[in-house]
Amino acid sequence: MRIPHLLLFLLLLLTSFGTHAARVDTLAIPSAAMQRPYRAAVVVPASYAKNKQARYPVLYLLHGAYGHFADWTSKTPDKTLLHRLADQYNLLIVTPEGETFSFYLNSPVNPASQFETYITKEVIGQIDRSYRTVARKEGRVITGLSMGGHGALYLSARHPELFAAAGSMSGALDLSITNRKLNPQEAQQRQSLFNPILGPEGPAPNAYSTNSVVNMTDALYRNGLPLIIDCGVDDFLIDINREVHRRLVYNHTPHDYTERPGAHTWDYWQNALPYHLVFFQKVLEAGGVAVK
Repeated sequence: MRIPHLLLFLLLLLTSFGTHAARVDTLAIPSAAMQRPYRAAVVVPASYAKNKQARYPVLYLLHGAYGHFADWTSKTPDKTLLHRLADQYNLLIVTPEGETFSFYLNSPVNPASQFETYITKEVIGQIDRSYRTVARKEGRVITGLSMGGHGALYLSARHPELFAAAGSMSGALDLSITNRKLNPQEAQQRQSLFNPILGPEGPAPNAYSTNSVVNMTDALYRNGLPLIIDCGVDDFLIDINREVHRRLVYNHTPHDYTERPGAHTWDYWQNALPYHLVFFQKVLEAGGVAVK
């Protein structure tokens, strides 16, 4: 039986997409700081295999609390989201492990939770050794959701020499319990999660306040990195995002701030991430590292 021309065209088109779409690598990246390996996903654009002379910029994309490195490739409603963005912007997208409740900082009380060192030294170093990257700050941008939004702004604030720009989606930007209206059960639950990372919360200043992005806005001002922050208007974290925005406005830190319809959901983050890529692409182009 002869295949109609239109059907044949569609089959060829689908085959072409499958052949040239971005691929996802999974790397085991050892951590000397924590004495164990963790995995990371690396979304590699289709052009990487053909454009062998080019060095590619990298987006570090952090997951949220209770999550793991594969969340961004497995939990978005559109499972091709990262593939399409990597191909559209010709960059690598790295989703490293941050464990369920690390907040991407070096715990002062738990030697087994040293994720600031892991991301900034061990993950970035391994990615630069394993791929043809732009291995300097002009070629790296970072963002994430919820805990990962905190992590992205936190790491960029403390390591501006590593990143060209940073962002946050629905960021959990205040670690303090005392600033929240919690019932006793909620307070106890939060303490059970935070105490193994930061210890008991005592009078400020303490590990909670000094490690909260809401209290790092002066560092963000001094560093001068381009920033993009957004949050859904129905998100339980909207108030702290508004407060960070207010402080950045007050200290004259340039930043892109947006509130959109939505809550603390994958539907919201799937919609938000492409806006971050538009923002980051302008930064990469201005730095002369975008791959055409």
